[in-house]
Amino acid sequence: MPAELTLGWIGAGRMGSAMAARLLTAGLDVAVHNRTRAKAEPLAALGARLVDGPADLAGRDIVFTNLSSSDVFVDMVCGANGLLSRKGPSPRLLVDFSTISTEASALARKALAQRGAAMLDAPVSGNAKVVEAGKLSIVASGERAAFDLALPYLRLMARAATYVGEGEAARIVKICHNVFLGVVAQSLAEVTVLAEKGGVPRHAFLDFINNSVMGSMFTRYKAPAYVNLDFRPTFTPVLLRKDLDLGLAAAREMEVPLPLAAQVREILQSMIGQGYRDCDFAALLEVEAKAAGMTLAPEAVDVDTGL
Repeated sequence: MPAELTLGWIGAGRMGSAMAARLLTAGLDVAVHNRTRAKAEPLAALGARLVDGPADLAGRDIVFTNLSSSDVFVDMVCGANGLLSRKGPSPRLLVDFSTISTEASALARKALAQRGAAMLDAPVSGNAKVVEAGKLSIVASGERAAFDLALPYLRLMARAATYVGEGEAARIVKICHNVFLGVVAQSLAEVTVLAEKGGVPRHAFLDFINNSVMGSMFTRYKAPAYVNLDFRPTFTPVLLRKDLDLGLAAAREMEVPLPLAAQVREILQSMIGQGYRDCDFAALLEVEAKAAGMTLAPEAVDVDTGL
């Protein structure tokens, strides 16, 4: 581990905080900026130095970003008060964990290159609970040397980091991943409601699914939310809609039909219109149940997340 390198972090939301905490607990030198400073205070308790703006991190060797949208990412890197807004030093490497468009990524990559800095696209699979369990997955693209420099730090945050090539390749992988996530989540909601309306308790149905060939890490760690109707947000319908929009835009550009993804996108739009904005996207289950004329109740069953 090249412990002498200094690290910067932009974005201390649920995911960003969980990931940065793993670097801090490893004893690394991390300075953090978040637009809402109070959200970063728990990281200060772990040893992070909080800074007022992204530009204050320009002298760090590696800067990590985990942000909510393409617009926010571009602003944090290239904006008037962004990472590159001042004359002087620039980081050696920017590693971005966000799910953003290939266009936004390419814009930042070009701006960083003009300052002699490299960029690694490194979107992730998992939520904060997955990070805490040490089971996060990362897909990365950019120069191979940039990946090799970042790899020791990626391994502190994730069980797997897969290099898929240069440029924006990791972006399309993550967009495809989140399109699949939306389709699977809606499908799981549909069959779970069908089973319950047929007289099967949710916990029993999901226990069978999780131990069948159709079970996965996703179905296991979402099972408690489905069983006990715990819709505290890990990933909101608004963010999932954003990712479906990215996938559908890429599909239009490349002339790839995505009929299932398009339908799920409209289901999410309807869901958001009904007021499901700040909850977890697992609330797709409740929306499906209402469409089936059912009112769900928590089952109060202790369900293993598999994490």
